[in-house]
Amino acid sequence: MSISHAPPVSPAEKQGASADPDSPESPASAPELVPLVPSSTRRTRVPRWLRRTSGPLLLLVLWQVLTSVGVLTPEVLASPGTIARVGADLVSDGSLPAAMGVSLQRVAVGLLCGVVVGTGLALLSGLFRVGEDLVDASVQMLRTVPFVGLIPLFIIWFGIGEAPKVAIITLGVSFPLYLNVYAGIRGVDSQLIEAGESLGLSRWGLVRHVVLPGALPGAMTGLRYSLGIAWLALVFAEQINADAGIGFLMVQARDFLRTDVIVVCLIVYAFLGLLADFVVRSLERLLLQWRPTFTGR
Repeated sequence: MSISHAPPVSPAEKQGASADPDSPESPASAPELVPLVPSSTRRTRVPRWLRRTSGPLLLLVLWQVLTSVGVLTPEVLASPGTIARVGADLVSDGSLPAAMGVSLQRVAVGLLCGVVVGTGLALLSGLFRVGEDLVDASVQMLRTVPFVGLIPLFIIWFGIGEAPKVAIITLGVSFPLYLNVYAGIRGVDSQLIEAGESLGLSRWGLVRHVVLPGALPGAMTGLRYSLGIAWLALVFAEQINADAGIGFLMVQARDFLRTDVIVVCLIVYAFLGLLADFVVRSLERLLLQWRPTFTGR
């Protein structure tokens, strides 16, 4: 019985066989890989900016409808068209830009003083136990006192000029910053401190490279909250013994029963506060790039 041997197959024939589409080992018959995209990263059909503006637009349309059918009378609340016309008149005669400039200056000075005072006290109380014993109890006691109730004392102490207005804003800004910066410092993981000490960092090195970056998220949250308090304090400050500013326009409009001017001033307050919050959020994204967070789904 003879055994027949198959002729040897050359490398070229092997390559041609592997390229045969009918071959089960052919790459053409392999399943096509489809990249999987997480549902959280898929783009929605409706742009996000449209979704964010739909709420205010619907509220504006409802407002206009209620004023058109007579549910809201001009004595109660002016229509959006009337408010837009009055706002354009205030801008054209220069009264609204001048008032915005005065109010922005007051907020800027009060916010700067409040940031210095609140952050300084938080650093002193958060970094040192002696500072905590000397500062924290007094601050916790003072922050429970409504700062609006201190307006008469500020008028007696500082007069009726710009000083009491700036002092009210400073006081309102200091406490939120103090609480958030202090909590951020004391919330730093102790294991990070131990790791820094094992690497040979000095006390100042630990503060600079570990403690302050760890407290920065809390400080930015406190700054956003302080901005809202600053505009609230400004409203109270400018309605008492003020001769300029947005609050002064509101007082004059109240005396003449001009609801349209009052609403214009309130809208200006709202947009200035929204602009300030946008600036802080942009600064937060810039300074906290190392801290990935959940952005919603």
